[in-house]
Amino acid sequence: MSTKKTLILNKEQIKQKSRRIAYQILEDNFEEKAIVLVGIADRGYVFAQRLYSILLEIAPEKDIQLIKVTIEKNKRNLDANTDTPIEVAKNSVVIIVDDVLNSGRTLAYALGVFINVPLKKMRTAVLIDRSHHIFPIFSDYYGTKLSTILKEHVEVVLEEFDKEEDAAWLS
Repeated sequence: MSTKKTLILNKEQIKQKSRRIAYQILEDNFEEKAIVLVGIADRGYVFAQRLYSILLEIAPEKDIQLIKVTIEKNKRNLDANTDTPIEVAKNSVVIIVDDVLNSGRTLAYALGVFINVPLKKMRTAVLIDRSHHIFPIFSDYYGTKLSTILKEHVEVVLEEFDKEEDAAWLS
């Protein structure tokens, strides 16, 4: 396996794309009073926290909630936990947030958490969409779409989680 890493997004680009995604979320849900961001642990939740902060800044009149969902990815059955009761999302717009969309499995599992909760609508937001979807999942809001080969790996580094400067790498 190659050890060569190619920079996809630097710190400033991640900041710009995060802000653009937040504005897209706001524009798509302009009439809504409540928006629930559901961040997938770990980096997806960090990214959701950033979007949450930006949305609070640009739309202080909106009721914006943030939920962290932790998914056991190595099981065949859905096994997920949330830090907030999922009922707070009832009759609201829910946006599932992750750092990278690859096969769609993680986002599909996160969608499943809300299957028995009546929602107004559900959307997805990712920093990078790799376009290798196995599941019928797509990104409604994304920072960048990237065509890669299956052997390549996308790594998102977020300062709050990784204790390194923000960056997205292809290796």
